Amino acid sequence: MTKLSQKTCIPCSGGVSPLSGKELDDLYQELVNGWSIVDEHHLEKLYKFPNFVEALGFTNAVGNLAEEQNHHPDIYLAWGKVMVAIWTHKINGLTESDFVFAAKSDDLLNP
Repeated sequence: MTKLSQKTCIPCSGGVSPLSGKELDDLYQELVNGWSIVDEHHLEKLYKFPNFVEALGFTNAVGNLAEEQNHHPDIYLAWGKVMVAIWTHKINGLTESDFVFAAKSDDLLNP
């Protein structure tokens, strides 16, 4: 099986149901620790950094990844921390691409 971070986000054109139940659990098992599934709606992770500059650098890297993958998370920046929330807005829920983006975000810190 291909590692999630090696896949590419596939744009959702709607008309599909969000993942739930076992499908969510199986993909969740492939993520690095720290991610949470919130109400079977979105993924969320808090990244911690020793200062604002490193948190900002990570925020910019996630932004660049979002443009490259054409998959755009919500990103919250504060001193020493960055919260990333991911879901597919078109279906108001989770798809495999959300898990792919989460894995790719983690890889930004551990290339």
